[in-house]
Parts: sequence; C-alpha cells; structure tokens
Amino acid sequence: MRKIVLASNNKHKVKEIKEILSDIELLTLNDIGFNEEIDETGTTFLENALIKAETVSNFLKNNNLDYDVLSDDSGLSCIALDGKPGVYSARYASDHDIKLNRTKLINDLKDKDKKAYFNCTLVLYHIDGKYEYAEGKTYGTIIEEEKGDTSFGYDCIFLSDDLKKTFGEATEQEKNSVSHRFRALKQIKKYL
Repeated sequence: MRKIVLASNNKHKVKEIKEILSDIELLTLNDIGFNEEIDETGTTFLENALIKAETVSNFLKNNNLDYDVLSDDSGLSCIALDGKPGVYSARYASDHDIKLNRTKLINDLKDKDKKAYFNCTLVLYHIDGKYEYAEGKTYGTIIEEEKGDTSFGYDCIFLSDDLKKTFGEATEQEKNSVSHRFRALKQIKKYL
C-alpha cells in the first residue's frame, strides 16, 4: 500500500481524511517525527497548503524519507464579509478558543446575509517539487445557535445546504459525503 504523509496534526482533519482515503496509508506528522510549528503566512488557501507541503517535504528529504506529502488548508468564507474569516478561520478572534471565533463571526454577521461556504484546498506534493492541487467547496448558512457537536471549528453553526442540518448535527458519514474536504479529495484521488 502506498504511503503518503499528511501535513497536519489536527486530529479532526486527520480522522476525516483517513476515512475518505481509506485505501491509502496516511502517515501523520507525529509518525515521521516532525514537530516544528509551520508559519502559515500565505494570503490564500493554496499558498498556505504549499507552505505546509514544502516544509514537510524538505524535512523528509533531510531525513532520507521518500514520501509524497498531502497538505490541506481550509476555512470558512462568508459572502457578506468579503470572504472572511477565510485563511484566518482558525484564528479569527483567538488562536486557541474556537468558541470565541464562532462568537465573533456571529456578531460580525449581525443584520447581514448569512450565506457562507467552506473551502478546502489540497496539495499533493512530490519529492521532486512538482505538485497537483484541488479545491472543494460546500455551501450553507451561518446560524446563531450552536447545534450538535461543538468540538470542531464552525461545524455547529454551519447549516449545510446539502444536509439541511448543521455539520455539528451530521454523522461523520453524512458530513464526509458532502464536505469541502471530500470534494477536494475526490479530485485529488485521480493523482494518487
């Protein structure tokens, strides 16, 4: 079975991607001994995904490991906020408190259109520096009351157009069938 390094330690993302790509052995950053903090200084999802992929790929080369790297950058974009929080989704109000991020977003959307979408950009980065990328989006509406599991990002306030419930209320299987990550992974699979 082919092994690919997933450039993330986010346990929710790792679990989701492993479930969707169940036919590929995915190694985490912990598995390869990578414990550096990667500065996401890009202004787009693609730039940040590439920064992560290149950093991990260089680590692999320096340690004589020959694996491709799969990296992801994703976030929530609101139409009325000109795409914000976007690449700053994980640190919109706070680096460490997603509840504060959700509260800020709800307050910023007061009396505004609540239409939003999750975006995921994936990069499959090869040891020779070549790469492919794919983008997936899923659309919905931001609601003010948290519903369902509140542990993962904005899921509990994102009412999915496809599912007619929040991602926080959805089962993993339901979410994985329509999510932005699933849609990007479906495209990237053709390169695997």
